[in-house]
Amino acid sequence: MECLLVNFGGPRDLNEVAPFLVSLLQDQDVIRTKLPPFAHRLLFGWIARRRALKVRRDYALIGGKSPIYFDTEELAKKLNISLTFHRYLPSTHAESLEKIERSKASTICVLPLFPQFCYATTGSIARFFSENLSPKTLNKLRWIKSYAAHPAFIRSYQKRIADYLQSQNLKEEESLLFFSAHGVPKIFIEEGDIYQSECELSFKEVMKAFPKTKGLLAYQSKFGRGEWLRPYTNELCEEILSVHEGRKNIVFIPISFTSDHIETLFEIEEQYLPPVRAKNLNAFRCPSLNLEPYWIEALSEILQETNLCSAKMLIRFA
Repeated sequence: MECLLVNFGGPRDLNEVAPFLVSLLQDQDVIRTKLPPFAHRLLFGWIARRRALKVRRDYALIGGKSPIYFDTEELAKKLNISLTFHRYLPSTHAESLEKIERSKASTICVLPLFPQFCYATTGSIARFFSENLSPKTLNKLRWIKSYAAHPAFIRSYQKRIADYLQSQNLKEEESLLFFSAHGVPKIFIEEGDIYQSECELSFKEVMKAFPKTKGLLAYQSKFGRGEWLRPYTNELCEEILSVHEGRKNIVFIPISFTSDHIETLFEIEEQYLPPVRAKNLNAFRCPSLNLEPYWIEALSEILQETNLCSAKMLIRFA
């Protein structure tokens, strides 16, 4: 059996910001509209190119690139995985698809670096493969749907948080753990997506290791006008004095992210920490799991999962 590591993808330099955004916003598993596919691509391609200038400035503040591509490739090397795929990095697609097609393995285990299942992440990649791989290769793919409560994932985040608290000399009883997951439109959940329940499960399991702290779960990165999962991270930051219960240390935990990228390095750092600090509280960002040795060991354990599924179980049908 061969393994395939799949992830969101991210620009490797500022020139890739616009193609990255176009690919992301044109995906109708991410931005659902009633428009015909060609009209959706036309409209959101235009929107993405308009947003690209601002987003380029954001990326410039974190070094001019996203670490997520490089972390994914390095994880693959450390796990001895030769196949990788980056969903919104279109310049890599042709080579990645060719390598997958050339695999001589009878079974390819697909491991998404999204702990919580969502049709807009793992489901989107499953759909992309169904449209771009041969039927023969598609039949080889067996997916790890999610690992939101897998003991190896939970232990990894518990260790990450514990190590971070210790490194900053933060006492549990003086700290509030502010778990921030990527948001999705509320209608996704109403139409059957399990993402919210999976985030809540991860939050509940990780918090078991920190009985002296208080924990909160909120959702970030809202896009557009519709209603998204609540509470919103940015609003809760403004209301932090009403929920912190006298705890002076607010520690942000990016529970749905396994690698740091624009939503942690810029959004949490530049948009969420400052308003909390403005209220005379201490605000910190706990890093994602990234390339920690215990996370690599955890992924090896998750790869032993035997309850695999086909792509048909991951794709949203309107």
